[in-house]
Formats: sequence, C-alpha cells, structure tokens
Amino acid sequence: MRRVLSNLIFLAVVLALLYLCWQWLGPQLQQARRYQELLSAPAPTAHTLPNPLPGRALVDTWGGARSEGRRHEGIDIFAPRDTPVRATTRGMISRIGPDRLGGRTVTVLGPAGYRHYYAHLERYPNLQRGEWIAAGDVVGYVGNSGNAARTPPHLHYGIYVLGRAINPYPLLKR
Repeated sequence: MRRVLSNLIFLAVVLALLYLCWQWLGPQLQQARRYQELLSAPAPTAHTLPNPLPGRALVDTWGGARSEGRRHEGIDIFAPRDTPVRATTRGMISRIGPDRLGGRTVTVLGPAGYRHYYAHLERYPNLQRGEWIAAGDVVGYVGNSGNAARTPPHLHYGIYVLGRAINPYPLLKR
C-alpha cells in the first residue's frame, strides 16, 4: 500500500512538472510558429499594400538626394500632424523608438521578412516590441521628428529586405 501511494505521489509530481513546463513552453512554441509562418508568407507584390495614410496622395520620392550624400530610401507622404498612420501589413513590432534620422520610428516585421519602417512620427500608440499587429492597425501619428524637424509633417515610409532598402511606391495601392 505504501509503495502504491509513493508511486501515485511521484506520478502527480511528474504530471505537475509537465504541466508547468507546458505552461511556460506553450506560448514560446506558439510565438515561434507565428514567426516562422510570417517569414515563409509571400512577399508583397505590385499594388497590394494599402496606403499607410488612407486618402493621402502618393508620390514616388524614392532615390531623391538627401543630406550627407545619401539617397532617399523610401517615400514621403504629407499629412496634417497627428494623422493616424496605419500598418500596411500584418506582422510583429520589431522596433519602436527614436533613431538619429527618422526621429520617432516604428518597424514592423512583415511577410517574407520585409521590414516596414515608419518614421518622423509625432507620437506612438500603446505598442510594445514583439507585439503582433494586423494591417490597418495604427502604428503612429504623423509628425516631423528626427532630421525632418524643419519640414512640414509627413510620414517617411520605407521597406527593407535583408538590410537593403527597396522602393515601396510600386507595392502600394493607388
């Protein structure tokens, strides 16, 4: 009888430990699965991404001369300050915070590993790094932070693949 009770206690402890491991590991596995699905999803193609500032005119400003001998690695979309900026894709917030040129920025890791970069923001909504978002979710508000301090409020929208900038203009619906 004593041996049976000892075996039952041992089994209960093992099951409790397995349960606790699953409680900790389950969300980690789910996050890894979502990340893998995102990276293996198809890349955006011509005219498939929504305008991050619906109703605002799109102009291809890609490649224009910029300070420090740089070329423009995105497009600028002008709008009144505090206009909500909408995500062009589903994905995961991979970075949120200031950088030297872009000022207040948000980067979303999207399908096929494309990084969608939103810069010169006035402010952010309540977002966290690692948070999953849907296309159309608000990722910021139009401003002129960073090196755009002397320009009218606008969104700088860029896309990066494997660390290289690509022109987002052909991918946006018009």
